[in-house]
Amino acid sequence: MTKMTHDQLSRLLYDQPVRLLHRLAKGRVPRFFRMGKHRIIQTLLELPPNKRTRLVGDLERMIQERTKPKLSAKRPARSKPQEAPSKATAPTSSKHPTTEHPLEPATSTEELLEGIGVPIPKTFKPDPWQEEAIEQLANNDVIVSVPTGSGKTYVAIEAMRRAIEADRTVIYTSPLKALSNTKMTEFSQVFGPEQVGILTGDRRDNPQAPILIMTTEILRNLLYDAASGEIDLRIDTLGLVILDESQFIADPERGVVWEETIIFCPSQSRLLLLSASIGNPDEIAAWITSIRSTPCHLIHHRNRSVPLRAAYLDPSGKLSPLFRTKDITHGKAFAIHPETKRLFTDYETQTTGPRYRR
Repeated sequence: MTKMTHDQLSRLLYDQPVRLLHRLAKGRVPRFFRMGKHRIIQTLLELPPNKRTRLVGDLERMIQERTKPKLSAKRPARSKPQEAPSKATAPTSSKHPTTEHPLEPATSTEELLEGIGVPIPKTFKPDPWQEEAIEQLANNDVIVSVPTGSGKTYVAIEAMRRAIEADRTVIYTSPLKALSNTKMTEFSQVFGPEQVGILTGDRRDNPQAPILIMTTEILRNLLYDAASGEIDLRIDTLGLVILDESQFIADPERGVVWEETIIFCPSQSRLLLLSASIGNPDEIAAWITSIRSTPCHLIHHRNRSVPLRAAYLDPSGKLSPLFRTKDITHGKAFAIHPETKRLFTDYETQTTGPRYRR
């Protein structure tokens, strides 16, 4: 094994193709497939000395495999007599003809930005899944796991309206104070300022309102107090608990707060969990059903009401589509846009510099 200095190893790595660098990074660099060539090399060069020794050995072995000539085994010729080609038919190639499937024409930046702006006003009509969620909340807990922009907030507002009409209080929770403040403004415009209050770590406004907005930690603490015998009027008359961004139940540090909130939630109140990114909503629904007196109904689909598109903004300021197609569809593979490929290559050339390039 050759002993290499830092600069020698750096030059040798820069001379290798990205495919070989991916082989070297596997098991050594986390999430290397999302890195560019320059970043992969810099991460490999920062490995500790004992790991760099093995890296050099693997690199030399891979280079030898690349440069080693491949021996092609010749098949023995068959002693079959050759037939003369018929005059009526033209001679055909021994290889099977291949049918090419060209890619669709790559979308343009203008097409990517098409449709952005204020939509044309239309009469609102709830989707069937929204009506189903509201109906199910009358007797069941509900998880709504649908893509962003599908209309989860409509379900929350209609559920709040029905709870208030039944003279029950509502608690709406979010994982962030900033989001709680935003919802305070939004719900005040819908129900009126006197109907909405907020409880966060640094804000306490109208705490006796029928609709209370708070962080999930605040609600968990209120439920702790109720469990210890300190019954609060808001808990005693609680009819609906809305847990927004409920995918936080999977958070390694804060997920326990969502679990305890669900466990201690009063049985007379309905639970409404909202999220666009729960990975296993069916398992969460089954768990809630197993620990509460009422079943949990799942509303789950992947149909996007608002198209999802992706673009690449180059450091030079040029904007181009990230993929060849305009919209991103769930479960479909995507090819990188040719213009974005070119920009990637130019940026990599600029960042790696000419020192280590042949």
